[in-house]
Amino acid sequence: MDNIQNHKAGFVSIVGKPNVGKSTLMNALVGEKLSIVTSKAQTTRHRIMGFINGEDFQIIYSDTPGVLKPQYELHKSMMKFVITSLEDADVILLIKEVGETPEKDEFIEMILKTEKPIFLVINKIDTSNQEEVEAKIKAWQEIVPSKEVMAVSALEKFGVESILPKLIELLPTHPPYFDKEEYTDKPERFFAAEIIREKIFLNYQKEIPYSSEVVITSFKETDKIIRIMAEIYVERDSQKGIIIGHQGGALKKVGIQSRKEMEGFFMKQVHLETHVKVEPEWRSKQKSLLKFGYNNKD
Repeated sequence: MDNIQNHKAGFVSIVGKPNVGKSTLMNALVGEKLSIVTSKAQTTRHRIMGFINGEDFQIIYSDTPGVLKPQYELHKSMMKFVITSLEDADVILLIKEVGETPEKDEFIEMILKTEKPIFLVINKIDTSNQEEVEAKIKAWQEIVPSKEVMAVSALEKFGVESILPKLIELLPTHPPYFDKEEYTDKPERFFAAEIIREKIFLNYQKEIPYSSEVVITSFKETDKIIRIMAEIYVERDSQKGIIIGHQGGALKKVGIQSRKEMEGFFMKQVHLETHVKVEPEWRSKQKSLLKFGYNNKD
């Protein structure tokens, strides 16, 4: 490593409304699939950090839940992850998708009050044309004073490579916050649960994905295999029946898909066992949220 006195390190908060492609951008920036991605809104529920390390820099990206008006205690917890990320941030990546209507809202007002450098990223340009992209850039620039405006397609990884050098320029001089060998702050159990939750979002419709939570109750690793036991929680008995499906077929499909992705992620054989339980109205109960790892304390 170069002289530590010349080392740069800082936190970059990735924020925006649901379905603007924050998680896809995070994965593209880090080069690893750390955040689960689906076409449904509100997929991300936690603050997930991903690290990029160079000889003389460390960037800590934070993928956050999509900004929304809370309807449940769960939503309040999700928004606290966003607020904490903004408080920690040295730079803010504000993500807007090209189809989003340019307008100032309460969240943008809050971001501007932080007086932190803002990079405005217009995402999903692969779904539009150059004329519309240029019009949206101009409109957003009038609303959000930013250090940089970048048009990208996180899905196609187009334009993403231009973000890193611009961020490094703004990082404060600081020793690394995390070991240079690490690439995230989350444990392996977290990613196992997230992989299962992603498959639930992909395989079920309506309220089922939003009413579901996954808890890893056992994670035992040997040289050759990882044995994982997971509990899937829903809010009602009727939802439990839907998750399991006819003769267990739906749950089996989720298990097969999850195990396959886990084996790619952990680079090891995985044995996965899943059980479905009911936790009534867990999204609205602080006790249940704390049990599932959501800190709702003020």
